[in-house]
Amino acid sequence: VATRHNTFAATAIRAYSTKPQGLKDRLRELIPEKREEVKQVKAEFGSKVLGETTVDMAYGGMRGIKGLIWEGSVLDSEEGIRFRGKTIPECQQVLPKAVGGNEPLPESLFWLLVTGEVPTDEQVRGLSAEWADRATLPTFVEDLLDRCPNTLHPMSQFSLAVTALQHESQFAKAYQSGVKKTEYWDTTFEDSMDLIAKLPNIAGRIYQNVFKNKGKLAAINPNLDYGANLANLLGFGDNKDFVELMRLYLTIHSDHEGGNVSAHTTHLVGSALSDPTSPSLPV
Repeated sequence: VATRHNTFAATAIRAYSTKPQGLKDRLRELIPEKREEVKQVKAEFGSKVLGETTVDMAYGGMRGIKGLIWEGSVLDSEEGIRFRGKTIPECQQVLPKAVGGNEPLPESLFWLLVTGEVPTDEQVRGLSAEWADRATLPTFVEDLLDRCPNTLHPMSQFSLAVTALQHESQFAKAYQSGVKKTEYWDTTFEDSMDLIAKLPNIAGRIYQNVFKNKGKLAAINPNLDYGANLANLLGFGDNKDFVELMRLYLTIHSDHEGGNVSAHTTHLVGSALSDPTSPSLPV
């Protein structure tokens, strides 16, 4: 269960990006501020007790234990999830959409989660283009998926492909070369962006191989957003309702308070200084 300092409250003031800059550039500006904030919070509240731990909690897989700082989202049993303080209806209202679309673009929610800011249309278009540019799979990963029997569960194939991308990991190479701890974020960001960008191609290839008898896979369209490209790779790009569904589905499933199985796994595996492709191993 995540706990947050009061500055991360659900009623936080809405912040908007104003400069047409890339996500990494914006993150580079925010990181020093965040490091200082964490330093101050630890200095002021470091010895405070978060709560009690019971035997039932231990037997229940740590359920109910406050043990993780998580700003991205908070899950309430009554009102549902909030992303950076915003409910799903609020996200649907303020986050950029595709031209003619009604649902938020996953790119805009990703920007919100990473920075705490609502991106501009231009920033979202830039992120869409960047993910499209990074989307190509290494040939050996394509071959690996094509050689899988169609009886192998799609999620097992998915995990296999993601793990194989470790071969391309910038963080792994930087870590081996002795990169400073303060610079871990740079190559971690690059690996994360590469991985996110390649997921539609992985999912599309698995779907076509398993359910369409190795059907033809569409190419990533640099002029489409992330959700539209995924829908196209699955073979439903001409269905506007399905495209909108993919945009909404990817948006609302983007984060889960950081403490559920898959989200917590990224923290657990990452704490061992593994690269961003490694959490797929236990998942």
